[in-house]
Amino acid sequence: MARTAPLGAVFVLHGPAGATMGAQLNPSHRPITVPILPQHPQRSALHNEVHARPPESLAAPIAVTHVVMWADAAEREASRAHLAALLRDHHQALPDAHTTHLRADFGAFRLRWELHTEFVTWTFTAPLAPEGFGTREPQGAAEALPQAWLERLPGRCLSCLNLWVLPARGTHDVPLVPQVLREDQLVASTVADGFGEVYTDFAIHPDGSSRMVLLAGGLTPRRLGRLVQRLLEIETYRMTALLGLPAAHEAAAMLAEAERELAALADAIRAAERDAEPALLDRLTRLAGQVESQYAATHARFSASRAYFELVEQRTRDIAESRLAGMQTIGEFMERRLSPARNTCAWVARRQDALSQRVSRISHLLRTRVEIEQQQSSQALLAAMNQRQDLQLKLQATVEGLSVAAITYYTVGLISYLAKGAHQLGWPWSAESTAAAAIPLVAASVWWSLRRLHQRMFHGR
Repeated sequence: MARTAPLGAVFVLHGPAGATMGAQLNPSHRPITVPILPQHPQRSALHNEVHARPPESLAAPIAVTHVVMWADAAEREASRAHLAALLRDHHQALPDAHTTHLRADFGAFRLRWELHTEFVTWTFTAPLAPEGFGTREPQGAAEALPQAWLERLPGRCLSCLNLWVLPARGTHDVPLVPQVLREDQLVASTVADGFGEVYTDFAIHPDGSSRMVLLAGGLTPRRLGRLVQRLLEIETYRMTALLGLPAAHEAAAMLAEAERELAALADAIRAAERDAEPALLDRLTRLAGQVESQYAATHARFSASRAYFELVEQRTRDIAESRLAGMQTIGEFMERRLSPARNTCAWVARRQDALSQRVSRISHLLRTRVEIEQQQSSQALLAAMNQRQDLQLKLQATVEGLSVAAITYYTVGLISYLAKGAHQLGWPWSAESTAAAAIPLVAASVWWSLRRLHQRMFHGR
């Protein structure tokens, strides 16, 4: 096991027999030293990602049973506990809470367990006895498992594939192909640049599994392991990609209804009166909510299906297949059978986007119409307010005239009282004459004072 050197230490690179590589690469014949640098916290995880889920080395003849269990978060955790139960029964080390991939050898069979985002895969491998192929159907690897444990796998089975790997080449040497596959649905090709042959019918057989036969020919164990893993992944991702098709069919029915409702709303908006606009806006808002809710419910599924379709294409290219005389290849089968489903999912996703944009445009149009009417109502209200203000100003001017008269009246009355008292003290004019003479002066002073006050309040002068 590799050990982490302390901070500040240096590494000396050595070649065979303890000789330093620096003596060969460094002109000064000094060993090359590499200082320990500050490490990124994700360096190890990112570096080891390219080594995650490596293929196993396999040697024919073997039987492989590959099970894909569709599982939610709770069922994925239950899968880890179910795996631990099998390991515990066979006295093997248990996985920790962060384990997402595990390989174990139980003697009679080998297990490869992988935890994915939406599903869990169980791959069982068992030796295959070559005798008896012509007289009976060979056993699958799952038959070597504890059946009670196998029946309790958490989740729902999405795919189950029995793959038999044989060392021979050609169906004339091994009668297993017509024995386990349906000849009228047979799909076959040479793979691994002509070093092997694969046969399948992409059908679910009475035992509940699909089947595949691989004639390994001269493939090395490591290359055979990579090829088997690619074939299993083709079947896995083919099924997970097709999960978007039922969602697309359901969404298409809802989209057709929503499109009719939107067309009816557009016609109603075009001819609607002002009183009908709130009801139309409520209908349009409800339709927009329905469309967005359906889009949110299917967007993740369509995105996942698109990624799985791309993985199927990539894995089909990876097996490097070529045509067998008179047979349809796996790539041709996938192109002809998966393309309609893929196009349907993509078409429904585009319809959802287009419908969402149309609803948004019509909503904006209706809101604009309502806003224009609100602005017109606001302008009418402002005009009425201006008219009332003019009336108030006229009324205020009238009141100001009355105020001048009233103030003048009371002020002249006070002057008359003063003149009466002053007349007894020698004031030459009578009270009436004094009051009459004071009226123009008082009125003019009151009027001028009110005008000054009015200008200061309304004109800031």
